[in-house]
Amino acid sequence: MPHPPSRRPAPPSGPPHPDPGLQPERTTMAWGRTLLSFVVVSAVFLRWLPQHGPFVLVLFGLAVLTAGSIYLTQRSRYARSARGIAREVSAPESGAVLSTALAVLVLGALGIWVVLVLV
Repeated sequence: MPHPPSRRPAPPSGPPHPDPGLQPERTTMAWGRTLLSFVVVSAVFLRWLPQHGPFVLVLFGLAVLTAGSIYLTQRSRYARSARGIAREVSAPESGAVLSTALAVLVLGALGIWVVLVLV
């Protein structure tokens, strides 16, 4: 006797929480702006290449790596935040914020060093 096809419940068609204008969407947009900023900074570093030499490629790589990590973690970060809102228990993304702040500090310090020392 053949088995009847299993029926999975359909995934919800809307957002995983009742208010689509809530914090997860705003946070996602803010991370998107941060990602765009790192892409622009990486393009600026490429413009520095003829004047400041190949060390600028390290800066470019760090900026692109940071932008890529933001892009790759964006979907899971949104899902975690939306589930937290739905369950009324949400934790801040301290690791992502700290690592992004560290990347900004390192890129800024190295950028200043390149401009002042590698003239």
